[in-house]
Amino acid sequence: MDIFLTVLVLLAVIAVGAFLIHRLNAQHGVRIAAFHYGRRGTAVPDRKPPDGRTG
Repeated sequence: MDIFLTVLVLLAVIAVGAFLIHRLNAQHGVRIAAFHYGRRGTAVPDRKPPDGRTG
């Protein structure tokens, strides 16, 4: 009976850990989606090389 209870507790801890990791990944995805790096006006302008060439 003790072994069964130990295995059950270990599986529960693994399930809770997997759920927490899943929630953290979802939260991270929402944060990443909130940033729009490609919008006009927020991007850093291209810098010219020191020798003056444009290309």
